[in-house]
Amino acid sequence: MRDPSSDKKDIIRIIVAALGFFVDVCDLILFSVVRKPSLVSLSVGGDHQIDVGVMLLNWQMAGMLIGGILWGVLAIRKEGSVLFGSIFLCSAANIANGFVQDVPTKRCCSSQASVLGELGAGITLVSEIMPKRIPLVGEQQL
Repeated sequence: MRDPSSDKKDIIRIIVAALGFFVDVCDLILFSVVRKPSLVSLSVGGDHQIDVGVMLLNWQMAGMLIGGILWGVLAIRKEGSVLFGSIFLCSAANIANGFVQDVPTKRCCSSQASVLGELGAGITLVSEIMPKRIPLVGEQQL
């Protein structure tokens, strides 16, 4: 029989993973929304904005792929502490990203923030915590 306090911890972990996932997605969407003014502030103008914007998005996506694998493996071994650590590191990288002055530094900070994102740790922990199947409302449990 499971300890009721472990159920509460699992619920907290799932909520934290969901909030961390929200932050990761918000970071990607926010870059898309403020891409043009952000690139103008970095002295990227005209036709180069699309090329530089796509390059930065590609670096973010590559960072999410690498970070998802690394944090996912760590999450299997360390559980909850990895989740909170990845959210802290991702937040620090996003704050640093707000102070960049050139495109190479922006590329580095954007990919770093994506690598440090909690997506891999959150998905791994939630898949470990949640049961394989949750009965639908009104469905009989076996």
